[in-house]
Amino acid sequence: MKKMAIIHTSAVSLQDLTALCQEIMPEVEIINIIDDSLLAEVKRNTGITPAVISRMCRYVQSAESLGVDLIFNQCSSVGEAFAIASRCTAIPTLRVDEPMAEKAVSLGTRIGVIATVASTVKPSCDLIRTTAQRLGKEVVVQEYLAAEALDILMKEKDVDKHNQIVLAMIRRAAAENDVVVLAQGSMITLLPYLNEMPAPVLTSPRLGIERAWAMLQEKG
Repeated sequence: MKKMAIIHTSAVSLQDLTALCQEIMPEVEIINIIDDSLLAEVKRNTGITPAVISRMCRYVQSAESLGVDLIFNQCSSVGEAFAIASRCTAIPTLRVDEPMAEKAVSLGTRIGVIATVASTVKPSCDLIRTTAQRLGKEVVVQEYLAAEALDILMKEKDVDKHNQIVLAMIRRAAAENDVVVLAQGSMITLLPYLNEMPAPVLTSPRLGIERAWAMLQEKG
């Protein structure tokens, strides 16, 4: 049986990714590593820190010690730390938003990036730019931050109001770009409302798990 470790920065992502894994790769054993202090530290410091990188390296090495075939990073905000930690292992690794970045670059040259967490914006935009450079394509990346939506969700617990704010920003971005990416996997809950947008809107979880399954199959 193949084994994949998923490094999470929140238990919120656990349910959605578990469901996708059961749908797409039910025969793969999933090991979840959760540290919700990582995202909190990144948000406090508006970026990754040496301590975040150090912990991520330990989690990657722990996953390797468990005999996994692939190590998967769930959180875009710590993606750069995971990229550094990936150098600590010979096990294949994957950031959840890598396949989304590749698809976005393939679909257009003007790419809008939607986020509700400020710490997610830079690593998500940087990933798209480096992906475009790797693929030999010039792109323009436009940032859209709806920080007030997260405050409403966290403080007021008003999911509908949160969704309305984010959807309004998505509509604006879709009108101004060739393709829109939702920087946080948690935005997968907005999928039912995205069908009528004037441009494609991409989310990372399904694309990421589909790529992970392809990588596991390639490994034999």
